[in-house]
Amino acid sequence: MAQLHKGEGEVEPRKYGHHQVDIYRRGVLEDRLPVVTTDPNKLESQAKEHLSAKSFSYVAGGAGERATMDANRLAFRQWKIISRMLRASTNRDLSTTLFGLKLEAPIIMAPIGVHSIFHHDREIVAAQVATELGIPYTHSTAASSSIEECAKANGDGLRFYQLYWPHDDEITLSLLKRAKENGYKALVVTLDTWALGWRPADLDLAYVPFVLGIGNQVGFTDPVLRRKFKEATGQEVEENIPAASQFWEKKVFPGKNHAWEDLKLLKDNWDGPIILKGIQHVEDAKLAVEHGADGIVVSNHGGRQLDGAIGSLDMLPEIVEAVGDKLTVLFDSGIRTGGDVIKALSLGAKGVLIGRPYIYGLAINGKQGGKAALLSILADLDQSMGLAGICSLSDCNRTVVRRVQYPGDRFSSN
Repeated sequence: MAQLHKGEGEVEPRKYGHHQVDIYRRGVLEDRLPVVTTDPNKLESQAKEHLSAKSFSYVAGGAGERATMDANRLAFRQWKIISRMLRASTNRDLSTTLFGLKLEAPIIMAPIGVHSIFHHDREIVAAQVATELGIPYTHSTAASSSIEECAKANGDGLRFYQLYWPHDDEITLSLLKRAKENGYKALVVTLDTWALGWRPADLDLAYVPFVLGIGNQVGFTDPVLRRKFKEATGQEVEENIPAASQFWEKKVFPGKNHAWEDLKLLKDNWDGPIILKGIQHVEDAKLAVEHGADGIVVSNHGGRQLDGAIGSLDMLPEIVEAVGDKLTVLFDSGIRTGGDVIKALSLGAKGVLIGRPYIYGLAINGKQGGKAALLSILADLDQSMGLAGICSLSDCNRTVVRRVQYPGDRFSSN
């Protein structure tokens, strides 16, 4: 991955915290304001002004009454950072290594589908932004850009491929082959979305983009899917988008689950690390170890799948204690600030995935807005580490945080 070089053979850690200084300098000297709000609790409402009702509901909505989304944020509010003083924390190092891969920060761009309903530049700019910020890009099976397009846009960046696992081995193997041939280093297998959750925000508008062919580009560009569709209908995908959409969606969201034993197919046909996303239960984490997974993402899909589920952060310490020495534990669901990242790392996660904030920034101001939203979290992480007396990620441990519940503790689900 691209890094800032200080001298021959010497690499200087990226200074994400400089973003704060740049904002103040541009404001004072050039009368320029940030391209998106830096307030995490205003980002969603700012994005709403730039999106259609259907697009906004799709990204901002959650399952049921959004109780799981609330639980995610409340879980973060109940952990407090205990800062240390007079420590050499001015030269902070945010870099880490995951699965033998060097990262400049412990943040991964989460897989999010159908970028085209948020901005016309689609996932192409997401792949570019990830490279520019020095973080991994994760390409969704539900993307509105192809595997190949985003690999090209990502260039020499680090990229993962997220699999919505088809109930068709031939199509599954074709997707894996394309990802491998295009330089995706890790396979992120989403386990919790074999069927869509009950999402009132989308249901009340009777809207799902995939019916219209939006978010199906990975399938529509797959040679095996195209062949099978033509064999079944006598038509090319482009000749009947509604029928092709239904054909593809029945493969990836068939309303039935895979079994743990099915992971053997992926292990036999993927050379890099396999990461299982959607783990919430300790016993499932143990099964992931038993079946040879290299990593897991402790996640409830950002509250989009099961209403009334436990906050992911509430399960993280227990899962780390059970399997943290046997595989790499990552985390997502509810991260909005640099402090949130510190808390997740201190509770045992080795890295975090961030989704909605990037999409909100993209909707507000395109590529620069998406980049600014992620850079704000990275800069906040950098600055917060310094203020907490944390010099490097290795200092993030249980001594840094304490669980404290205050009556009426404020939280936001956005």
